[in-house]
Amino acid sequence: MFGYVQIRKPELKIKDFEVYRGFYCGLCSRLKEEYGILGELTLTYDMTFLILLLSSVYELPVKRKKERCLVHPAKKHLKLWNDCTDYAAHLNIILSYHHFLDDIEDEHSKKARVGSKLYYPAYKKAVKRCPGKAGQIEKCLKRLSVLEKRRAGLRELADVFGKLMMVLFSYRDDAFLDYFRKLGYHVGCFIYIMDAYDDLSEDRKKGCFNPFLKEAGKKGFEQRVEEMLLGEISEAAAVYQKLPCLSYQDILGNIIYAGVWNRFDQLKMRKEKGTGGKKSERSL
Repeated sequence: MFGYVQIRKPELKIKDFEVYRGFYCGLCSRLKEEYGILGELTLTYDMTFLILLLSSVYELPVKRKKERCLVHPAKKHLKLWNDCTDYAAHLNIILSYHHFLDDIEDEHSKKARVGSKLYYPAYKKAVKRCPGKAGQIEKCLKRLSVLEKRRAGLRELADVFGKLMMVLFSYRDDAFLDYFRKLGYHVGCFIYIMDAYDDLSEDRKKGCFNPFLKEAGKKGFEQRVEEMLLGEISEAAAVYQKLPCLSYQDILGNIIYAGVWNRFDQLKMRKEKGTGGKKSERSL
């Protein structure tokens, strides 16, 4: 479900792209150091956005180094990380483990059963690092699962996922907490709506539940989806503008105002051409 909150690379300056990639690679590195190769496989763009946002508001000191890795073996490249990078890494593991459990319950996936067993030790470690968060995440995901089984409406489902993202964005209990929670909520609603729209064709083929199934194909459907997405990201942007983001402004703005639309624009273009295709995380 994650992977939509990313940069729009052609519109980003080279120096800003290097910083973004540095934080992305820094998260990858911390995941590997904390949780091994399995941790590295959970890398997402969305958590990179959260790291940049938190780092900007709190002006957290950043560690840096240049080194090679399996993905970029030819030359050394920049890696940037700080305390909230580790925070994001722990959350990533918790979310990934619950994703396997969700696939087991919904699709009875044998791969998911194997994955859940492989990730369980990492999950237990991550829970110890973020004990309060783990319980809140599990509560939201259980509620989401119940509602999906009941075939609840899109708004109700997106609301629960928005509340899940509120948990992830609640880094510190301070004067900025309400802003982060509201921003996380609307980003979460955007992600859920976008993912449901993205999965529509595949869910129809598999006979799986999708909150858009009844409405898809009706006149004006695509426009209504776009308006819903625009409404959520506009609310998120309004909150973002109230936060004292002193660093990485160009990167954060690129993501919020352009990058989040990458997949929607891609789907729109493919629908016009009569083709499809599923999103994927990829190395920068």
